Amino acid sequence: MSVSAAGYDLTPLTPQQVDEKAASLTDEERRVLLDHGTERPFCGTLLDNKNAGVYDCRLCELPLFSSDSKFDSGTGWPSFFQPFDTDHIRYIEDNSMGMARTEIRCPRCDSHLGHVFPDGPPPTGQRYCLNSVAMVFRENQA
Repeated sequence: MSVSAAGYDLTPLTPQQVDEKAASLTDEERRVLLDHGTERPFCGTLLDNKNAGVYDCRLCELPLFSSDSKFDSGTGWPSFFQPFDTDHIRYIEDNSMGMARTEIRCPRCDSHLGHVFPDGPPPTGQRYCLNSVAMVFRENQA
């Protein structure tokens, strides 16, 4: 079993486990998470979310980002300057669409989350640009 610094199991899901979890996805969620699509800008349900909490992977519920690292990038997608745990993001070189980018995926279920760009705010200078449909928001309970 592979465990992240934050204590989460990162053991990759089997194809059967992914299929079982994907059975409840909508067509749009499936298009983004499994087929590496992108939702339209300024349409995601989590774009303007200002509540305190954690953004989990929609498919396997691995914590991806904390609201503490969310910022308004003006790009039309929820943006974060650092992940919940560095082990909770997998980086893939993406040369599609005629440009060099870095795709980000969930390390546990391999779902497509979005891309990361080197134009974010301090302290990291990174902009993790996420699809709202790739995440589920879990609000902090007081």
